[in-house]
Amino acid sequence: MSQPAEALPDPRVLDIYKLAVEMADRVSARRALANAFFLTVNTTLVAVVGLSTTQPDSTLRFIAVCVAGVAVSVCWWLLLRVYRRLNSAKFAVINKIEDEHLPVKPYTDEWTELMPDDDATSRRARLGKALRELGGVERIVPVVFGFLYIALLVGRLTT
Repeated sequence: MSQPAEALPDPRVLDIYKLAVEMADRVSARRALANAFFLTVNTTLVAVVGLSTTQPDSTLRFIAVCVAGVAVSVCWWLLLRVYRRLNSAKFAVINKIEDEHLPVKPYTDEWTELMPDDDATSRRARLGKALRELGGVERIVPVVFGFLYIALLVGRLTT
């Protein structure tokens, strides 16, 4: 037995939904590529800092590399923030399309599974899940690099 015509989503809405999901996936892919780039740049800068410590007349180079490392780390963190906000907006639109036009809601249901909001799930358990999610972890890495450069710089200038 077929469903009534009004129960089926409008094909135009379905096409827009598919496009929104594809664009959200592309943003995530670009974010992963940006993470790889910034991790490579920071690893290279840390290697240069390490090589600079073996040369006695390298204080100026050491300072320049540490300052550049802090700047790169700040840019990385800010870019991740932009990607996070962009993805949040895209998924809000996807969820709205699901709520208003589709009989199934895979993204809404997925988020509900990831972050249940019931009495059986403690606040601590929900917080633990949130901290383990990739977005939380990836935002820590540029901060760690930034503090590493600052610590190395302070260590070098105080000795």
